[in-house]
Amino acid sequence: MSYLETRRHELRKRRLLMVDGNLTVNSQTLDAGASARAYEGGYWGFASANDASAAGIEHVTAEARRNARALSRFGQKQPLALPEGTYRGEHAFQGRPAIGQDACVERMAELSAWCKQRYPDLKSTRVLFGDEHHSKWLTTSTGSEVLSSIQRALCYVTFTALGADGAPVEIMHVISGKGSLADLDLSPDALAAQLDEVHRHVRAKCEAVPARGGEHTLVLAPELAGMLAHEAMGHPCEADLVLGGAVTRDLVGQRVASDLVTMVDVAHTFQGEEVMVPVYADDEGMPASDAVLIRNGILTEFMNSRETAAKMGIRPTGSARAYSPSDEPLVRMRNTVILPGVSKLQDMIAGVENGYYLMKTGNGQADSTTEFMFGISLAYEIQDGKLGRAIRDTTVSGSAIKVLQTADAVSDDIYWNCSGYCGKKQLMVVSMGGPALRVRAHLGGE
Repeated sequence: MSYLETRRHELRKRRLLMVDGNLTVNSQTLDAGASARAYEGGYWGFASANDASAAGIEHVTAEARRNARALSRFGQKQPLALPEGTYRGEHAFQGRPAIGQDACVERMAELSAWCKQRYPDLKSTRVLFGDEHHSKWLTTSTGSEVLSSIQRALCYVTFTALGADGAPVEIMHVISGKGSLADLDLSPDALAAQLDEVHRHVRAKCEAVPARGGEHTLVLAPELAGMLAHEAMGHPCEADLVLGGAVTRDLVGQRVASDLVTMVDVAHTFQGEEVMVPVYADDEGMPASDAVLIRNGILTEFMNSRETAAKMGIRPTGSARAYSPSDEPLVRMRNTVILPGVSKLQDMIAGVENGYYLMKTGNGQADSTTEFMFGISLAYEIQDGKLGRAIRDTTVSGSAIKVLQTADAVSDDIYWNCSGYCGKKQLMVVSMGGPALRVRAHLGGE
C-alpha cells in the first residue's frame, strides 16, 4: 500500500505591459526544481528543492519518505488501495520558434501606435503580452514515465474612455491560445475587426444606464457561460471539495440543470482537436480522461486524484495537477466546457421581451454550495427581442444549480479562453469554454 512519484518541473513566464506606448513592465522568470511525494502507512509525505539533478531527486525522495513516516506518529491509519493507472509518453506543443523580448516590444509598440491613430477619442490604451511554458518530467512507482508540456500565450488590450459624467469607462479584450507569443497573430490587421468592436462597446458604455435590479431573463454570452461552468459548477465537482462537504456530494444521479445542459471537464481532445490545456497524464502519472460532470442536466461524476478516487470508490480521471515545482498535486480542472446546443444566439436574444445580454465579466467568486457572484463589465438591455442601451457595471448572482435549471436555450457556437488562472491553494493554468445560455438570474441595480 505504498506509492512514490518524483517530478522535475520547469516553469518559464514572461510579461510585458505597455501603457499609451510606454513600456512599464518587462519581466522574465524561471522557476525550476524537483519534488517527490510518498504514500506510506496511510500518510502522504512531500518534499521539494530547487535542485533537479539526480542527487537532488534522491534527496527529495528520501525527505518525502521521512515526512510520511513522521506523520504516522499521529496514529495508525488504514492505507488506501490507490488506483494503479500507468502512462508512458511525451507530449509537447510544436509551435513557431519563440520570439525575444525586443520583438515583443516592437509588436506592442506597433499595436499601441495603431490604436492611438485609429481611436483618437480614447483616454488611454493598455497592451499586455504574456506567455507561459510548463515542462514536467514525472516518474511513478506504478511505472509511469511522462513528459508533459503545457504552453499558452495571451494578449490583453484595454481601452479607456471618459463617460458622459466624466468618469473613466474601461473594457478589456482578451486573445489567448496554445504556444508562445510567436503563435499568436497580434498584428493590427489581424485584430482590427475585434478592436473596432471593442471600441464600439466602449463608446456605447460611455452613455450607459443603470440596470434594473432583480431577477431577469438573461442571455449569457459564451465568456460568461464558461465562467459559470468553471467557477460555480466546476469547483463543487472536484472530489476533494466534494469530500470536504460540497453540496454536490449527495446529488449524483439527480437533476442539477435543464436537460439542455451537458458539462464536461475535457482532458486533451475536444471534437477531434487538441484543447488549449492538454493533459494526457496528470501529475500523478494517471492517464487523463474526460470527466462528464453533467449529462443532459443530471449530475454524473467528479474530477479526482488517486486518493480521492480510492476514498469515493469512483473511476480515476487523471485530474491531479501542480502549478509550480514546489507545489503538491491537487484535484484541478483542465478544460471545462458546457457543450454547444442547437439555438442561434440571435434567436435567443430575439426571444427575450424584457431582459439583458451579459457579455463580459471582470471578476467573480463562488463557493461549494454553487452560490456565485460575478462582476459584469459589459452588458446591454434587451427590449422586444432587440439589443438596447449599454448598462453600467453591475453584478449577476445566484445558485448555479438553480440558474442552470432555468436554461431554456443553448447556442450552437462555442468560445474557448485560456488567459486566466484558477485559484485553489495554488494557481493553475486552465481553459474554459461554452456556448451562450439563456437563463434566469439576479442582476444588481443601483
